[in-house]
Amino acid sequence: MHNNSSVKDALILTECPRDAMQGWARHIPADEKAQYLNLLLQVGFDILDFGSFVSAKAIPQLADTAEVLGKLDLSATRTKLLAIIANTRGAEDAVKYPQISYLGFPLSISETFQMRNTNKTIAQSMEQVAEIQDLCVKNGKELVVYSSMGFGNPYGDPYNAEIAIEQVGKLAAMGIKTVAMSDTIGVADPANIAYIFSNLIPRFPEMRIGAHFHSAPDKWREKMDAAYAAGCRSFDSALKGIGGCPMAEDELVGNMATENIVDWCREHAVSLPLNMDAFNEAWQMAGSVFAK
Repeated sequence: MHNNSSVKDALILTECPRDAMQGWARHIPADEKAQYLNLLLQVGFDILDFGSFVSAKAIPQLADTAEVLGKLDLSATRTKLLAIIANTRGAEDAVKYPQISYLGFPLSISETFQMRNTNKTIAQSMEQVAEIQDLCVKNGKELVVYSSMGFGNPYGDPYNAEIAIEQVGKLAAMGIKTVAMSDTIGVADPANIAYIFSNLIPRFPEMRIGAHFHSAPDKWREKMDAAYAAGCRSFDSALKGIGGCPMAEDELVGNMATENIVDWCREHAVSLPLNMDAFNEAWQMAGSVFAK
């Protein structure tokens, strides 16, 4: 355990309101989304996963992403914006916006899930990744690949940690700098987490390899402990643990709750330079945005 914080121990935090909003039953109007996102921009997260350029038919809740983007105040924030895309066409839309720094693409280790999520096989999706990476490089953006079902899947598709590690190797060869190992259905256990991160992080030192955990409320701490101990310093989360993947079609487990990560950092004396007044205000507002 670290008794004092240092720069190397500082976490990179991505707040994921998009993940929280995408499957929410109540339509959240653009003005309300923007109000909530503007509050989150004051908190000082490293990255804000704010919206997506995907088919309005697939994710109707996020059909207004471009409109919401126009309502965001980026004048006094250190936070960079990330938008999710599911294909090259979506990436072509997203790269037009100077406000967006990161494009996020879900690349599954599970063939079944990739078909459900993007209607393409893993092989076809790797071709898309190459096209999207090219678009990002040309337009000064950075591609973040989410290695979904990165810790196992419910479909009986082949999975072991070596498959996950091999896929990251292919991404590294394409020049991709950021990968988030995603526990899409909340099945990661400490042993698997420790194995994956302790193998990946030393093997690909030029990459930022993070964790996008979904978690049952009683499992978040063991996941956080295992990932941090294995060298992971980049975490995705959402206030109140709201959100999951609507394409997973199973009993949704929520995102890791941001307030739990904040508490964890306080307990372990890990530096987290957030504006806690804005954080508490956003936490309160989440209660009304995500009202049933």
